[in-house]
Amino acid sequence: MEDAEAIAQELSALGEKVRSLEERLADVEKVNAQLEDAALITSRALQEVSGHWDAVYEAMRREEKAHPEESSERDRAASKARREGR
Repeated sequence: MEDAEAIAQELSALGEKVRSLEERLADVEKVNAQLEDAALITSRALQEVSGHWDAVYEAMRREEKAHPEESSERDRAASKARREGR
């Protein structure tokens, strides 16, 4: 009878550990889902920002093609300002 009682106590302790692990696993799965959602939102935001920068660079290229002399002057002025520490 003592063996059966010891086994029952061990099974009870193991059952509590399993329940605790199941609860922790459920919490981890919730956090994982939240992280996946955040990653998706971040990815979409970065795509949007990238699209805006693409538009900026395209506008700059169009401006350079339309007014190449102004673009060169602007580039020289920017280089000079960097050299002079402005």
